[in-house]
Amino acid sequence: MADKPAIVLVHGGFVDGSGWRPVYDLLTRDGYPVAVVQNPTLSLQGDTAAARMIIDAQDSPVVLVGHSYGGAVITEAGTSANVAALVYISAFVPDAGESVNTLLAGFPTDVPGPPILPPKGGSLFLDRERFHSAFAGDLPADLAVFMADSQVPWGVDALGGEVTEATWRTKPSWYMLTTEDKMIPPPAQRTMAGRAGSTTIEAAGSHSVYVSQPAAVADLIKQAASVVAVAR
Repeated sequence: MADKPAIVLVHGGFVDGSGWRPVYDLLTRDGYPVAVVQNPTLSLQGDTAAARMIIDAQDSPVVLVGHSYGGAVITEAGTSANVAALVYISAFVPDAGESVNTLLAGFPTDVPGPPILPPKGGSLFLDRERFHSAFAGDLPADLAVFMADSQVPWGVDALGGEVTEATWRTKPSWYMLTTEDKMIPPPAQRTMAGRAGSTTIEAAGSHSVYVSQPAAVADLIKQAASVVAVAR
């Protein structure tokens, strides 16, 4: 594995790192060292620290991958010296001084927003009855129900945490835009990816594309990894 960069996978809000298993299996089968970050999802600062702990433990250059809110985490945590590239999977891509809340406020108003319930105890959940259609439209119903019933509380402070330095301004990035996404509208994804100058591909998938189309996600990660492997 010494000739391949390490892959570090960062999950988003409402879920945990286990959703990366299909992507993990494909990447490790191809010989990539892969580590999965388990975000506390209580604050951006805490999640950044969790990611950097895993990043710093790798023995080779890192391709840092974030889904959804994980995009904010990798944008902040990617400043670590051994991070060589970023990959955003239907993710938020904030600039310095921005937060997930900042980006949410700029979403198009002519499409339904994500079905986030009012906060309880400083945490957010998605409406269970709308979880399948909003978050996981291309997954089997029984899997979507399980994901809805096993939601991880998403801390309000995580959404409000502002990025201090946007890694995508100094390191190459890739973006998978999901055209059937009901959580982050495709036009918002396109705007964020364009601003970051990311190499962008489109997938006809839901916000849970990393679960429903792991091969496509793994292929994009390997595309980024091939550039890192050649450059180092």
